[in-house]
Amino acid sequence: MDVIGSFALVLALLAAGYALVAGIIGIRTERPLIIKSARNAGLAIFPLVTLAVGSLVALFFENNFSIAYVVEHSNRALPTYYKFAALWAGQEGSLLFWSWLLSIFAFIALFSNRKKHPELMPYVGVILGGIQLFFLILNNFVASPFGLLGAISAAGVPHVVTLADGHGLTPLLQYSEMDIHPPMLYLGYTGCTVPFAFALAALLGRYPGEKWIHITRKWTMVGWAFLSVGILLGGHWAYQVLGWGGYWAWDPVENASLLPWITETAFLHSVMMQEKRGMMRVWNVWLVFITYMLSILGTTLTRSGVVSSVHAFAQSSIGSWFFSFLAIVLVVCLVAYWKNRDYLRTDNQLDSIVSRESSFLFNNLILLAACFAVLWGTLFPVLTEWVEGNKITVGPPFFNKVNIPIALFLLFLTGVGPLLAWRRTSLSSLKRNFAWPLGGGLVAGIVGFAFGDRDFYALVCLILCAFVTLTIFSEFFRGARVLSARSGANLLSSVGQLTMRNTRRYGGYIVHFGIVLIFIGISGQAFNQNVQSSMQVGSSMKIGPYTLVCQNLDAASNANYTAERATIEVFEGKRSLMMLFPERRFYLASQVTQTIVALHSSLAEDLYIVYAGRSPEDDTPVIHAYLNPLVRWIWLGGLVLVLGTVLALIPSRQPQIVLHAERESVPAGVPVSMVHGND
Repeated sequence: MDVIGSFALVLALLAAGYALVAGIIGIRTERPLIIKSARNAGLAIFPLVTLAVGSLVALFFENNFSIAYVVEHSNRALPTYYKFAALWAGQEGSLLFWSWLLSIFAFIALFSNRKKHPELMPYVGVILGGIQLFFLILNNFVASPFGLLGAISAAGVPHVVTLADGHGLTPLLQYSEMDIHPPMLYLGYTGCTVPFAFALAALLGRYPGEKWIHITRKWTMVGWAFLSVGILLGGHWAYQVLGWGGYWAWDPVENASLLPWITETAFLHSVMMQEKRGMMRVWNVWLVFITYMLSILGTTLTRSGVVSSVHAFAQSSIGSWFFSFLAIVLVVCLVAYWKNRDYLRTDNQLDSIVSRESSFLFNNLILLAACFAVLWGTLFPVLTEWVEGNKITVGPPFFNKVNIPIALFLLFLTGVGPLLAWRRTSLSSLKRNFAWPLGGGLVAGIVGFAFGDRDFYALVCLILCAFVTLTIFSEFFRGARVLSARSGANLLSSVGQLTMRNTRRYGGYIVHFGIVLIFIGISGQAFNQNVQSSMQVGSSMKIGPYTLVCQNLDAASNANYTAERATIEVFEGKRSLMMLFPERRFYLASQVTQTIVALHSSLAEDLYIVYAGRSPEDDTPVIHAYLNPLVRWIWLGGLVLVLGTVLALIPSRQPQIVLHAERESVPAGVPVSMVHGND
């Protein structure tokens, strides 16, 4: 299988090279057959890379321990479903997985548009071919996953070695969500490629009109959705597996995934100004370019060893390849923009500071400020080490201090935008639209304060969440009321009809509501509690309203790991609520210890218990308990966000107009035939 996989990657490399070169020749000579052959070569990359991926997965299931990558990331005791996670567990496999996802996106883009946009698609094919060529060079020559495990004999002759067993998958990846989280994140990263290809192609080919922006927007929404899911699943994985009681630590690799998400969010808002008014063309093109470059920068930071992270791969020379590729992309974007900047000109200007356009503009500026703050904090240790020779680490306090006010202002704009009209908003309209959402927000703040919420940011967040929620519901209510009055349908049915008539708009409102729920969950951090104590059987400790009693300590083992487990009974007052079972596992193949969190979650709070090890003083088990309010609202908000995005991608249903013939009033005693006439 290793020979088949290696050969498939070589053929894919040749296909990508042909798609690039033949595509350029076809564009220059305007010969349709050459352009078509270049497109077919681009389409062929997908089945070839699929064959390579299938070969590597088969090697894992065969337990072929003559392959270095299989030895490093699998073993015989590894459960079957984790064999798939082993595919992206290391540098070589994850790059192959990246190439495979990229080939899927490229195949869909080329195949679905094969008979559309003849002036645009040759450029798209060339750009996709060039990007795939870079990654396939890495797969073939820099980080091949099909390398054999070799040794040198006493006579100095190299030979292939087959081990009896492998080193096993890292315990951090032996969690069910790790079969989903990395693919979602990689789909988000690679999903940036197609919008980038269309934007750059439209610029290079000077594609007329705004049609390319509609294509780019849809592809960006797909990538944004995958990236959102990946980020949320990553946070949930960190919460469930790492055992530190939180879900976001401003880790460099976490930040790397957040950066393109921020710029994609900015694009999805500002693109509406280009569609409605033909404005912000330069801005939108560069948002797409920057998003793609940030996605490459993210994987560069992960793979180069430049930053330290629990998520990052080991120190590697592959970072220089990515930095070179990033430099090439930047130069191409700058040259394309400079040569075709007149193509992006617009005559439309901002009519009023109090308008929906201005809210989108402020939204973009604040999002980019957040992006810069996160990027600066992430790269600051690297920059200080280059300049001063000492690495100065920037931790969560910096990120929280800068980004919490930014995030709250963005939340405010989320509520303001729908209340403003395009071009200009009148004072009477402002009073009418803002009155009850703002009033409701203030009432929510007063209630929160009365119930003991004294944290400034948490209180502001509560007010803004109520304000945005009421804004969203008012938009649905006002539209549904008008539709109900016209059609006679009930209000709930009218909401459904209204939503399906403009899925993009109302799907966007649902996404905003998901963001509100996430903010509610994050605000709970202000009230987190934690306590740590050594515990023996019969001992107890208190956290919030709960008393934790250690009822038992036992051990377990299987072929994959040995484990120590505590049985913790949870009381509220004198009433027993539940049993929780935190574990500490020692994985035999990798010789690594890992905590297994015991968690009881509700909408109000999470009781989160960690078996933190043994006390160095008396070797008794140490239990660390956390009480984290409102965390479940984050995961619920993520689900709503995804549902809203899916809805926004569904084509709007056009209203059907049914004409009914009116009955004419006929005076009594007049024959109907005298009114309608005789046939």
